[in-house]
Amino acid sequence: MKPAINEKRIKLRIRSIGFLFIFLFLVIGSKAVYLQVFCYSDLFKRASDEYVRVVTTLGKRGSIYDINGREMAVSIDGRSVAVYPRHVKDSESVVNALAQELNIDRQQLNRKVESDRSFVWVKRQVTPRETQALRSLNLKGIDFIPEYSRYYPSKMLAAQVIGFTGIDGHGLEGIEFYYDRYLKGSESKFTVLKDALGRIFDRDIRSQHPDSLLPEKDSGNNLYLTIDRTIQFVTENALEEAVEKFSAKSGMAIVMVPRTGAVLALAHVPLFNPNSFVKFDRELWRNKAITDPFEPGSTMKVFSTAAALEYGGCEEDTIFFCENGAYRVGEDTVHDSRPYGWLTLQKIVKYSSNIGIIKVGKTVGPEALYKTLLDFGFGKKSDIDCPGETAGSLSHYKRWSEIDAGAISFGQGISVSAIQLISAVCAIANGGVLMKPYIVQAVTDPNGRPVESFGPQKVRRVISEETARTVKKMMASVVEKGGTGVKAALKGYSVCGKTGTAQKIDKRGKYAKGRYTASFVGFVPEEAPEIAILVVVDEPRKNHYGGDVAAPAFRSIAHKALNHLSVPPAHGTERLTASIGQWSVVRCPLQLTTDNGQLTTDN
Repeated sequence: MKPAINEKRIKLRIRSIGFLFIFLFLVIGSKAVYLQVFCYSDLFKRASDEYVRVVTTLGKRGSIYDINGREMAVSIDGRSVAVYPRHVKDSESVVNALAQELNIDRQQLNRKVESDRSFVWVKRQVTPRETQALRSLNLKGIDFIPEYSRYYPSKMLAAQVIGFTGIDGHGLEGIEFYYDRYLKGSESKFTVLKDALGRIFDRDIRSQHPDSLLPEKDSGNNLYLTIDRTIQFVTENALEEAVEKFSAKSGMAIVMVPRTGAVLALAHVPLFNPNSFVKFDRELWRNKAITDPFEPGSTMKVFSTAAALEYGGCEEDTIFFCENGAYRVGEDTVHDSRPYGWLTLQKIVKYSSNIGIIKVGKTVGPEALYKTLLDFGFGKKSDIDCPGETAGSLSHYKRWSEIDAGAISFGQGISVSAIQLISAVCAIANGGVLMKPYIVQAVTDPNGRPVESFGPQKVRRVISEETARTVKKMMASVVEKGGTGVKAALKGYSVCGKTGTAQKIDKRGKYAKGRYTASFVGFVPEEAPEIAILVVVDEPRKNHYGGDVAAPAFRSIAHKALNHLSVPPAHGTERLTASIGQWSVVRCPLQLTTDNGQLTTDN
């Protein structure tokens, strides 16, 4: 009997164990089916986060060159540091090492390293020294992602014009922003497979791009500017000297070709370095010559004079009584810097008489004056290829009071941008034809093939050639003996110009005592103008007259720019030309004389 009972028990146990295994198999199988079928997408995503990384990159950004093909902005190979938090074994040592080598806040870095994310940027576009230092530490969970970084070899030169890019490679300011669609490389995506230690094992990708994940074929286009790096340099130097000498708040200057509208230089002081733009005040980033309006002061008198010649029946020798220095207009009294009696229209411009130009404006009438200023481009954008351009302000003549009309005729109660002002003066230099200003002349692909080109564009005829010739003569008298702009005179060249001194408006909308904008605008030579130059100095403290503050800077820029462009003076002189490397060094008129046996030059 016992063997039979034992046999039954054994069979029962076997069946029980069998049922248990079947049950467990069913549970495991059900779980596997659940995971494989119902949880597949979630698990696949989690696995991909661990071992698959989709890297989105931009191709190499196009370069920016000056008018002579010299580099102003380039893209160079670089690295960015990233961390895979799930692969970091010793977070404390990793955080300490990264914080020390990359100069990053430890608390912020610690949050990144201990996050639940599979991939976190630590620092973008690190220096080669930082990359080498971190590689030598062999930190687990750290990766070096190839990226291009933007570099400006001329540093502060033309910084506000060129602008800069952000960490993601997109333009943020200046030409970099305005032409971003041309400059940026095309977007590329790469799937990078990594093992549990974070090492790339996709050999196809590594063989295609062993040192970079950014193929050259995705590069952006290149830009060629009208800016001449040499003229830009001398313009910035002259402007900086003026700002420092007169303890001014800031300054800006533009050099333009009157017959084409091409901008050869556009300078600002203070400067900033786009290679480290975050270290500078945001106020310095802005291209104020394009974006900021200001009251032009007496430089506006040349346009009021042009209106008088064109529509007011006036001639160069038409005389006006200037009230001996004080003239009541409505409830206000207008003064001249000196008491003048009878002055011709030419002398009103030469001596910059406010009272005289008010009477000229009355002869013209508000409607004709408004039309002339509008035709010269005031009150609307010039459409220059720079971001953030202001239209300035020019109210309709029907809203002008008697004092408004008078003030506008001598440059108060109207606001303009620097680019508007020099473009309008270029129209006079160009025989009465207004040209559209531009900074980029050509776009080429990475292989140098033309993509798009930009050239001179006529906007409209503003005044007749005869009127333009007469205004030129008047502007030439400004820099002659007795004129307000005599300090802009240049030996060997006939200079046409006009001084400007405008009182600034405070936050309450009233003219602030002791705060002025000093300016000088003109062109050279008179007969066939090669360049026009505008110099604006904001809030000079030691002197505030445009003829004293801005005119000498105009002279310095004109002298060096004309020699660089090989524009000969009116009289015969020998010329010395030198070049070093790729630079066309300034060429100066040379007159050899002896003074007590010493050999000297007359510049």
